[in-house]
Amino acid sequence: TGDPLPTEGRLTNNCIQARRKCQANPTCNAAYHHLSSCTSSESTLSPAEEPSVSLDCLEAAQHLRNSSLMSCTCHRRMKNQTACLDIYWTVHPARSLGDYEPDVSPYEDTVTRKPWKMNISKLSMLKPDSDLCLKFAMLCTLNDKCDRLRKAYGEACSSGPHCRRSTCLQQLRAFFEKASEPHAQGLLLCPCAPSDLGCGRRRNTIAPDCALPPGTPNCLELRSLCHSDRLCRSRLADFQTHCHPMDILGTCATEQSRCLQAYMGLIGTAMTPNFISNVNTSVALSCTCRGSGNMQEECERLEELFSHNPCLMEAIAVKMRLHSQLFSQDWADSTLPVMERQNKNLALRPQPWMPSLFSCTLTLILLPKLW
Repeated sequence: TGDPLPTEGRLTNNCIQARRKCQANPTCNAAYHHLSSCTSSESTLSPAEEPSVSLDCLEAAQHLRNSSLMSCTCHRRMKNQTACLDIYWTVHPARSLGDYEPDVSPYEDTVTRKPWKMNISKLSMLKPDSDLCLKFAMLCTLNDKCDRLRKAYGEACSSGPHCRRSTCLQQLRAFFEKASEPHAQGLLLCPCAPSDLGCGRRRNTIAPDCALPPGTPNCLELRSLCHSDRLCRSRLADFQTHCHPMDILGTCATEQSRCLQAYMGLIGTAMTPNFISNVNTSVALSCTCRGSGNMQEECERLEELFSHNPCLMEAIAVKMRLHSQLFSQDWADSTLPVMERQNKNLALRPQPWMPSLFSCTLTLILLPKLW
């Protein structure tokens, strides 16, 4: 089963609770209402426009500096997530317009430490030499919740005239928010040898072209579209925070496992990334920097945050190696938590980047009917 949805009380200082406390204080409540009018009047910025916040809005934010609202956070699996994010961006008007700081993620910085409970003995029905993507898909099929969620986005993301992009994106987000993390990561980051044409063919049919923007938009326009949606804006801020590379060796600003969570959080948003190569862990946005004019350098920085990010590439490579080890011998269920502890330790020390020998083309998740 997937992880339970966090209740408000389980979060350290969630924004919905902080807002209720603020309502009981007239000064805090007035300042919050003023900030609400600031954010409600925001218009979507074009790539050429500089983000700005009026002085009176910044002064209103200062009135809240001692309020618990300033340090409140949300959780991507919580109920009322949209309402929580609305409050977060209301009290951070400068951040809401896209300014980057190292600590702006609206999400509580938590990493699930639950041991894996996937019974790989159930895969005895498959041929021993079956590719790992097929094995992870079978593990999902054998789990009622994972199978139900996967079928839902498979139906919504079907290519052709039946493609409903908004529904497809919604179902993709539901899968990554509600399916257990081992199942979701297993499907997204299953390694297969470059020479395994069958595995590569399955990964190439992952496809939801349906989830990608029509045509090839400019990357800065795609970011502006993302900033106009508070969920997408939040996921991008989370990715910038936790997948920020500290050096060329692949050291992340936080744990590698947290970077992977943030990366998966982008799938199903306007900034949905894709894997692009059979031989390494490179990913990219479905956009271009052509036509960026004097914003070319900024556009390339955004593009390279995905396509040339050693932190993200190494986090993916480490997880793929772990998944490969999972099936390299007859692991018993009791060994799986040990493997997770080993991976946690790997994430806490710098890892020299090298392409994974088992990577394959990963465009999202295989549509169920194509297995």
